[in-house]
Amino acid sequence: MRPGSDPSPHTLKHVLIVGGGTAGWMAAAALSRLIGNGITRVSVVESEEIGTVGVGEATIPPILSFNGLLGIDEAEFMRATQASFKLGIEFVNWDRTGDRYMHPFGGFGVDMEGVQFHQHWLRRRAQGDATPLWDYSLSTVAARADRFVKPGRDAPSALQTLKYAYHFDAGLYAGFLRRYAETRGVVRHEGRIVDVALRASDGFVEAVTLADGRRMEADLFVDCSGFQGLIIEKALHAGYEDWSHWLPCDRALAVPTGRVEPLTPYTRATAGSAGWRWRIPLQHRTGNGHVYCSAHISDDDARAELMAGLDGPPLAEPRALRFVTGRRRSAWVRNCVSLGLASGFLEPLESTSIHLIQSGVSKLMTMFPDDRFDPLLSAEYNRLSQLQFEQVRDFIILHYKATRRDDTPFWRQVRDMPIPDSLARKIDLFRATGRLFRYEDELFSEASWVAVLLGQGIVPQAYEPLADAVDGPLTDRRMDAIARVIRDIAADMPEHQAFIARYCGAPSAALAS
Repeated sequence: MRPGSDPSPHTLKHVLIVGGGTAGWMAAAALSRLIGNGITRVSVVESEEIGTVGVGEATIPPILSFNGLLGIDEAEFMRATQASFKLGIEFVNWDRTGDRYMHPFGGFGVDMEGVQFHQHWLRRRAQGDATPLWDYSLSTVAARADRFVKPGRDAPSALQTLKYAYHFDAGLYAGFLRRYAETRGVVRHEGRIVDVALRASDGFVEAVTLADGRRMEADLFVDCSGFQGLIIEKALHAGYEDWSHWLPCDRALAVPTGRVEPLTPYTRATAGSAGWRWRIPLQHRTGNGHVYCSAHISDDDARAELMAGLDGPPLAEPRALRFVTGRRRSAWVRNCVSLGLASGFLEPLESTSIHLIQSGVSKLMTMFPDDRFDPLLSAEYNRLSQLQFEQVRDFIILHYKATRRDDTPFWRQVRDMPIPDSLARKIDLFRATGRLFRYEDELFSEASWVAVLLGQGIVPQAYEPLADAVDGPLTDRRMDAIARVIRDIAADMPEHQAFIARYCGAPSAALAS
């Protein structure tokens, strides 16, 4: 207990995290701060008998905030997890076979005279200018040249706009966070849970029993047990909202390959015949996978499509995963909060899996309860969780719906399917006027929506009238200067793999493993 502090009599005494993996140890690392009150214990129970999914190796920029709040040294973390930098995601064959576009982190150009940059670009396009919007994105230009540098405090203003995330080995990240959490007092228990006991008086979780007979009681349970939802679903029956009518892919295969050079600073998502394949470059290897719809392709054919698309020698046999896209109807029930796969699943097309864990942990820290468990807290947590899952869901559906592919039954199905009204309104508004509006701290920025909408062939029929109210020639010169500065800055950047080697390169022995 901190000197001079007078703890509340309602402070929780024990938080038990059920399951390890990325979700469990992200939660443990963040919740380890509670131990400083001198009253609360934080424990993790996990079993080595139960494997983790561990395919979420690509992230988005908010992961920097999570690591920063934990006080993690970036270079140390990157060495420990064999990480590389990520400037965005390249999408191949999504609108039409042979097409490709980048969803970059950061924006396009700069807004001028109160008008969004892409509206100025639409005006110039209507006047016959053929410059791609992506020429005004530093992340895109640098990524395509396989270049990267961290934007320092003294960097040019254009470089300050560079946003990045990471590719890393999810298993190594979980191990890194485990060491972090245990150093700060979190206690790990090895064991497999065989029973969950509920209090007869109110249905709250009282304890879990392990296979060896140990009984573990706690005040708050954090369910990170994966798809099964050991507590949130099997014991508390939270319910599951199935979204497979919008996102019909239901299986995945994952296989690592040897490192391939150059070390690209972006993820690649390549659309196939009945799904898509990911490629995630790490320092020591490349992560590959195939997300597919079993109603349109057999497991054997999906495996063959994955293996045919590899650009390096496979290091193992493909691992299979089955899932149902959707979310838990309530992520927080009584004294149990679910995180990671226990709370829902959205395919990793936009690298949101680890972010949804991070967001859940952050909300739990903000709304952390005492032993009275005010229902207003769980209600607000569930409202925000539902909203974020639905917003991410809509963004992923967009990639399937906005396609001109008709070469397979799968693509005809997703092209013609009904979509949520929330997404339909967004598409219709952009198609008509190029306008976009974000709601309630939406995860994906307007620039992200613009990149995917335009990249998938939805070009607005008109642009904002205010774009004609500014000095056109002056704006055009400023836009040309922006593109020129971006080209020059990108050309001066070191190659990505050279920067990695200098900044956070893993030991050569690790790279060879």
